[in-house]
Order: sequence, then structure tokens, then C-alpha cells
Amino acid sequence: MSTNCINRSVFLFSAIIFLSVKGYCQDSATASYKTIISKNAVNSSGILINDPDHDFYYPYNKKRIRVVAITNVVGYSAVMTALYAAWYKDYPQSKFHFFNDNAEWQQIDKIGHAYSAYAESRASMELWRWTGISRKNRILLGGFSGAAYQTVIETLDGFSSEWGWSWGDFAANMFGSGLLVSQEFAWDEQRVQFKWSFHRKSYKDPTLNKRSDEIFGKSRPERFLKDYNGQTYWLSANVHSFFPKSRFPKWLQIAVGTGAEGMFGARDNYGTDKNGVVIFNRPDIKRYRQWYLAPDIDLTKIKTRKRGIKMALNILSIIKIPTPSLEYSKKGFSINFIHF
Repeated sequence: MSTNCINRSVFLFSAIIFLSVKGYCQDSATASYKTIISKNAVNSSGILINDPDHDFYYPYNKKRIRVVAITNVVGYSAVMTALYAAWYKDYPQSKFHFFNDNAEWQQIDKIGHAYSAYAESRASMELWRWTGISRKNRILLGGFSGAAYQTVIETLDGFSSEWGWSWGDFAANMFGSGLLVSQEFAWDEQRVQFKWSFHRKSYKDPTLNKRSDEIFGKSRPERFLKDYNGQTYWLSANVHSFFPKSRFPKWLQIAVGTGAEGMFGARDNYGTDKNGVVIFNRPDIKRYRQWYLAPDIDLTKIKTRKRGIKMALNILSIIKIPTPSLEYSKKGFSINFIHF
């Protein structure tokens, strides 16, 4: 998968976040809908609410359901039209075909796919929660939205001669959404949260900085999205949720992360221009994976009666807060005093 695919995923994810924020903002102006739930509260249909991760209960509202449904159809159609114009229109099309990119980028791109599906599903699920529909429908409709959105992108890739349908990407998409859905059905909360962090890479060797500019972009936003060498993906588990009788703080999480270094090409550190002339060849630079262990904070456990703040905390919970970390790689163990 190319770095352009990450851009497409982030583009789509940003649109989903916007739609979620829009829904919450519309609701915040109507204070009469604000109801603090109790442990054994039921909705208007008599369905037991068991949702300890959220302070607010949204009553069933047909108007909101129509708004969310129309917003999803119209908004998603508009987003996909813009996506096609931005990324696919100017590339040659072909018959539907497959492309095996599982060996690329030390599989960090695959983890990025899973993360994107998880984040999109989480945002969509919160938007459906606002409608007051049943717990099961909210989880299924919102929970598998990310996988559905990403699969549409994968289908477009299948008809593009530049890319192709990737079963590895599809599996990663399903894993990301499945991680959210399975936890909601099992626990009514995300005890293990999928998170992401980034630090911009800079090298003493000017040729590496030049190569990074060429394939990852020069600006900070481009590097933010494209540079796999600077991305870390985390699974962050809430300790108290798994051990409710313990004295661990409810906000404490333990995060296990992974990243990679030394990647200046998809499969190897080799590059050519459009004419096939070699412009980069650095087999001396070793490509390797890294593993991390770090403390973390569960932002969803911060108590608030402000619906907008609660929404913001839920969205920000997909980003790993910088903390010290223990690193392990082929170089052995090391300590990062602050890991972004």
C-alpha cells in the first residue's frame, strides 16, 4: 500500500469526525435532552442501558435517526466523490485486479489500516448513540462503518492500475472495526483502545533527509500522515477495567506499541525516477521493527457533565499521550524519556 492510501484513509476519517462533531454540536443547544443515566436506567422502549463508559443517555429520537441516516448517505457520497476527484481521476484505470502488498513498509501500513477503521467506527458509533437507537443497532451500524468505508476505498484501488485490491488491507480493516465491536458487545466499553502517536524524523545524513522529503513530503502535515518511520501504533489497556477490585486509578492504562525504522521505500531502500534511473540505493540501512511499553491515560474516564467535552475526550482517546517508554528492537533495550 502506498502512502497515498494512508492519505485517502485520513481524508475519509477526517470527514467522519466532522460529521460526528456536527451531530453533537446540534444536540448541545437543546438542554432538555440531557439526562444523566443511572446504573439500571432503561430507555423509552424499556431496554436496559448498560453503558458505564458514558455519562449521558440519549432518548430515542426519530428525527435524529433521519438526520444521521441522511447525513451518512449524502455526506459519504460527497466525500467519496471528492476522494475520487482528488486521488483516482488522474490515474489510469484498469480491470479489477488484486495486489499483494503485505511485504511493504514492515506492515506498518496494515496497522494503519486497522487503526483508521477502528477510529472511523468509533466516531460513527458515537454519532448513532446520539440518536438513541438500541445498543445492538448502534454497535453494528457504527461499529462496522469503518470497515465498510475502507472497503469502498479498497474497491476503488482494485480498479486503479496504480494499486489493486489488497486482501491484507481488507483483513486489517475488519480487525480494526472488529476490535471496537467485540469490546462493545462484551463490556460496553473500550477496555483496550487503539491509539497512534508521531514524531518527526530527522537524520544526520543529508541524503536521507532528501529521500524523506521526496517520498514523505517536506511539510509537517505531510510527514504527519506519510512518514511510517515516525509513526507508532498502540493498544492501550485500562488496568482498573480488568481488575475492578484493585486500587489502580480508573484512568491508568498500560500501552504496548510498535513502529519501524530505516524505511526509505516500500519493500527496500531503493528508488528510481520515471525513466528508470536509480536515484536512491542504500542497502546498508537496515529496516527493523520496534516494540514499546509505556504508561497511558484513559481520557474517557474523566468525569464531566459537558456533552461537548465528553465528545472531545472520546475523539482524543485515539491519540497516545506522550509518556516515557521502554523500547525493544534489534539494538536491544533502551529508554525513551518522552515518546511521541
